[in-house]
Amino acid sequence: MLVPGIILVFIYSYIPMVGSIMAFEKYIPSKGLFGSKWVGLKNFHYLFNMPDFYQVLWNTVFIAVLKIIFGLIVPITIAILLNEIGKSIVKRWVQTLIYLPHFLSWVILGGVMIDILSPSNGLVNQFLGFFSIKPIFFLGDNDWFPFTIILSDIWKEFGFSTIVYLAALTTINPSLYEAAVIDGANRWKQTWSITLPGILPVIILMATLSLGNVLNAGFDQIFNLYSPLVYESGDILDTLIYRIGLIDAQYGVATALGLFKSLISFALVSISYWLAYKIADYRIF
Repeated sequence: MLVPGIILVFIYSYIPMVGSIMAFEKYIPSKGLFGSKWVGLKNFHYLFNMPDFYQVLWNTVFIAVLKIIFGLIVPITIAILLNEIGKSIVKRWVQTLIYLPHFLSWVILGGVMIDILSPSNGLVNQFLGFFSIKPIFFLGDNDWFPFTIILSDIWKEFGFSTIVYLAALTTINPSLYEAAVIDGANRWKQTWSITLPGILPVIILMATLSLGNVLNAGFDQIFNLYSPLVYESGDILDTLIYRIGLIDAQYGVATALGLFKSLISFALVSISYWLAYKIADYRIF
């Protein structure tokens, strides 16, 4: 039963690793992988000396870390609030509503966001105009773009994560709440003393596993929303790889950057799974 899956993983995950050789070559497509000139670490040297490399690295970490932090806080808060709703019909309706954006691609949502956030006739700026606030170029201002990316990503994905925490809430023994009510605990004290400790292992698990995504700031989202105006604050490693490799045809440098990102991500994923095992007793095997 495992053979088909193993074959697919081998074809699409392991065979392409041979292409990592390009990171050490001045790759020319007509000469192929084994005919191109070997340059050693020159591609990495060129990469690390690019004037905007460290700014791009900072943008990647900044956006990804804030996505991870708010990607934990918002779903936990919404899950606790939904858990307090007594009517199941209302709860199911809200769950469906917040879950729907998860199924839409950033190709679709990118167009929606561009229209909504337009500084000339966008819905958001029209609303701000009622309060005499000047139009804000959310997708063209370096001060606003990173936070627009972070908030829109949280809006799209928090519904999916909320379901995980709602499932964790169902494992809490209801008798604990009954005992707390008898002892005179209000809703806030019940949440602080029972609900949060009850789902703490899941929170720790989700937090540690998300550590491996520190260098994944969301290529699909940023590629569909950014422009040269916001390269300074919105350019990330994945978009830089795309421009260097596919636009500028510097295949060796782009592969070197991809290999650098993969090695760092591999180390972070390894650390995150080790922490998940030590702290939350989570293991793959």
